[in-house]
Amino acid sequence: MIQESWKESALKASRALNLIADDTINMVLNAVADAALANIDSILAENQKDLLSMEKANPMYDRLLLTPDRIKGIASDIRNVASLPSPLAKVIEERILYNGLQLTKISVPFGVIGIIYEARPNVSFDVFSLCFKSGNACVLKGGTDAYNSNMAIVKLIKAVLKQCNIDENCVCLLPAGREAAAELMDAVGYVDLIIPRGSQGLIDFVRNNSKVPVIETGAGVVHTYFDEFGDKEKGAEIITNAKTRRVSVCNALDCLIINEKRLADLSFLCRKLAQSNVVIEADTKAYTFLDGQYPKELLQKTNSESYGTEFLSYRMSIKTVANTQEAIDHIMQFSSKHSEAIITENVQIAQVFDKQVDAACVYTNASTAFSDGAQFGMGAEIGISTQKLHARGPMALPELTSYKFVIKGEGQIRN
Repeated sequence: MIQESWKESALKASRALNLIADDTINMVLNAVADAALANIDSILAENQKDLLSMEKANPMYDRLLLTPDRIKGIASDIRNVASLPSPLAKVIEERILYNGLQLTKISVPFGVIGIIYEARPNVSFDVFSLCFKSGNACVLKGGTDAYNSNMAIVKLIKAVLKQCNIDENCVCLLPAGREAAAELMDAVGYVDLIIPRGSQGLIDFVRNNSKVPVIETGAGVVHTYFDEFGDKEKGAEIITNAKTRRVSVCNALDCLIINEKRLADLSFLCRKLAQSNVVIEADTKAYTFLDGQYPKELLQKTNSESYGTEFLSYRMSIKTVANTQEAIDHIMQFSSKHSEAIITENVQIAQVFDKQVDAACVYTNASTAFSDGAQFGMGAEIGISTQKLHARGPMALPELTSYKFVIKGEGQIRN
C-alpha cells in the first residue's frame, strides 16, 4: 500500500472533522490546554534550543520566546476558544423560492488551511485551536528558527487527538525548508486557503508565488497622528503604550506624525519613550524641538528607510505635517493598511480621518495595541487581515468559514 502524502491525509482528516460534534471539539481543546500546562517544562526545553540559535538583540527573539506565563496564557486562550459558539451551520439566509424550493445559506469550513509563519511558536497552538473549532484541518509551515518548539507543540496536540480517537492528521507540521513551503503553495485541490503570518517579505513571497488563494495578514507599518487639537496628556500615554507595550508585534507604533503647531509639546509626548531607550529618527523640524530635550544618544535624523518601515524594535520615526490632509497623505503613502490612529479633540477632524484613512483598524484617541482578536472580544485570532476580500482586521472563528447553499425540494424540475 502506498503511504498517503500529507496533502491526502489532511484532506481526508478535514472531511472527517465535519462529523464531529461541537461538544467533542470543545472537550479536545480543553484537553490540549491541559496537556500544554502539564508539559510546560518539555516545551520550554525545546524552545530553549531554538533560542540558543538566535541573538537576544534580534527583534524576533521576543516573538520566539516562550515562558511559563506565556504558556499559561496560551492555555487560557485555547479554553476561551472552546467556550465560544461554533461558527458552523449558522443560517445566513433562508427563504422559499417561487417554485417551492427551500433555499438555505449556511456557514461551512474552508476545509484545509495552510499557515506559513516565522518565529512565533504560539501560532502553532492558536492556529490549531481556531481551525479545529471551525472544522478545518491545518497545515503548519513554521520557520527554521522555531522548529524545535513547533515540533514539541504539534507532537503534544497529536497525542491528545489520538487519545480522543480523532484523526491526528487534522494538524500537520511541514519541514522548515523552502521546499516544503513551495509544496504547500502548489497544493491546489488539497489546500483551500493559505494565510502567511510574518514580515512583509514573507507575505510578499507567499502572495507572489502561491497557486492557492491567500489572505494577507501580519505586517504592520503603524502610524499615530497627533493633531493640532490633540490632548497632550492622552497623547503621551497613547504613544508610549503603542510603541513600548510590546515592540515585536504588528500593532506596535512605527511612526509618530505631529502637527507643526504642536511641536512645542513634542518633548512632553516623547518623555516616557526615553525610559525604554526608544531610538527616535526625527525629521528636521522635529529634531530641532527634541535636540537637548531627548537623550542625545537616542536621537537621530531621518534617513531613506525611516518611513514605511516596520521596526519591530525600540525604534520609531517622527514626521512633521502642516495639517490633517498632509498626515493622511503620509499615512496612505507608507501604510500597510493594518492599524492607524489619530489623537484629537476635534470631532470633525476625527471623522475626516476615519473616512479617508484606508486601514483595517482606525483609532481615535486610543492605542493601536488594541488591534488584537482577543481585545476585540473574538477570542484568539489567526491573524489580522490587511486586505479587503473575504475578511479584514482580526480574523477569528467566523472568518475561518465560507458558506454553501442547501436546496431542498419535492420533485421540482426546471423547464
